[in-house]
Amino acid sequence: MFRASLDAMTLTAPALRSVLVAATLLLAAAASQAQYKVIGPDGKVTYTDRAPTTPEGKVSGIGAKAPAQAAQAAQADLPFDLRQVATKYPVTLYTVAGACEPCASARQLLKQRGIPYAERQVVTDEDSEALEKLSGGREAPTLTIGSQTLRGLAAEVWVSYLDAAGYPRESRLPTSYQYRAATPIVDRREPAPPQAGAAPLPAPPQAPPTGTAGGIRF
Repeated sequence: MFRASLDAMTLTAPALRSVLVAATLLLAAAASQAQYKVIGPDGKVTYTDRAPTTPEGKVSGIGAKAPAQAAQAAQADLPFDLRQVATKYPVTLYTVAGACEPCASARQLLKQRGIPYAERQVVTDEDSEALEKLSGGREAPTLTIGSQTLRGLAAEVWVSYLDAAGYPRESRLPTSYQYRAATPIVDRREPAPPQAGAAPLPAPPQAPPTGTAGGIRF
């Protein structure tokens, strides 16, 4: 009798993996926070999870509120059950600008399954540094589901995490749904004009030319 109870409670390997993946997603979602990169007048770089109230120097949002609000607007037309999953575990695909076969394969995988995702691209070295700060690496493509980070395209692993998050296996996107164009990882904002009588701020460092996504591996 006791032995039978133990057998009934035993999980198969696939089931156990799904449970572990789901638990990881839940823990990662709790740690999700917006981040900002601030380049001060003296050139010092600071990362923070709070939006600066006084814009001193150059402020850049890394996965911050503006993209999140755009994603929420895109989710408004989703079916109720899909919208719930996408709100709890939003999916973001990080790619590199230009030719990238793994990035194209990643887009195809997500679109075939009907995953409502946002795409952020590495365009400059600043974006590349931001990707490393967010994910711990510079691989392209990189996928985030909630706050769970999956570096490099591994279709079976990605599918397992999407299953655990609760995304349907077949597309339920409305026929009118349109994916938004990819945007750079770092949202660049110009500093506020100096107040009357204040010393002018030095010019912010110039961004490197487009296409110099240094260190990206794919």
